[in-house]
Amino acid sequence: MFDSVAVVGATGAVGTIIRELLQSRRFPLREIKFLASRRSAGKRIRFAGEEITVEELRAEVFEGVGLAISSTPDEVARDFIPQAVERGCVVVDESGYWRMDPKVPLVVPEINPEAIHDHQGIIASPNCSTTQMVLAIKPLHDAGRVRRVVVSTYQATSGAGVAGSRDLEKGTAAKLAGEEYSYECFPYPIAFNCIPQIGSHKHKGYTSEEMKMVYETHKIFDDDSIQICPTCVRVPVANCHSESILVETEKKITVEQARELFAAMPGLVVVDNIEEKLYPMPITGDGSDETLIGRIREDLSSPNGLAFWCVSDNLRKGAATNAVQIAELLQESRR
Repeated sequence: MFDSVAVVGATGAVGTIIRELLQSRRFPLREIKFLASRRSAGKRIRFAGEEITVEELRAEVFEGVGLAISSTPDEVARDFIPQAVERGCVVVDESGYWRMDPKVPLVVPEINPEAIHDHQGIIASPNCSTTQMVLAIKPLHDAGRVRRVVVSTYQATSGAGVAGSRDLEKGTAAKLAGEEYSYECFPYPIAFNCIPQIGSHKHKGYTSEEMKMVYETHKIFDDDSIQICPTCVRVPVANCHSESILVETEKKITVEQARELFAAMPGLVVVDNIEEKLYPMPITGDGSDETLIGRIREDLSSPNGLAFWCVSDNLRKGAATNAVQIAELLQESRR
């Protein structure tokens, strides 16, 4: 058991959920530290019946800490995580900075749990849009080998942080009131609008968010042969990312077989009855640790194609829950 555990970025949206999960899932620990920026230091947070004072994130606070779960901007992860590792701490990192480092495993526990054994002090958790997609295609890949994926994401404003959520709320209120609002996070109004760019231009017209889905999927599956064509769109939804996914497999998989494969996959829940108007939606996925799958149907344009729709809480399985599950794997490996 790790005697001392730290939550880095403990006062943020993802950090808050990490704290809740460690408590509700009864993560074994003797001491916990909550670390955050200087402006949050000194705050008191209740955890397991105790009041814990938030400490400022500094290198020396990692002395004696065996495990840290970190949710910070990339530049903070770049600077502080190596200092934590130098002090003997194992870090589960939510940022994007370490994901593609060849020495750092990129882990979704339902897919590649064995990868944690290759860590050298850092284990990365994937981007939220990648996580729900790889969970969804994993059973199809095992059964029929996925050759190609065409995915369009419909990403909630919570994925852009507190400022993104504020832009949706205040921008919508201003629009309804006929008033002006100066957006902090998005380059265009998100209220009553969709923005077909998340991240900066990265490669051949694709954005950094889109290329994360390509590179991270290849690394998680250890298979660069999977062809992926992503389009990532920000939509005026508060929480939960939705994805429309078209998969082509080497071996044909029928709709009935796909439903069975999805239902048997840990972390997936099938909600699929169009006649009864049953399918995943952000309002039904909000607060869930599972990825919801529906609208399963054969591709009309390809004999080995399947189309489906999936929804996942991007703050939970897309971030906090996946990180805590990795930490649980680390705990189990120490027994």
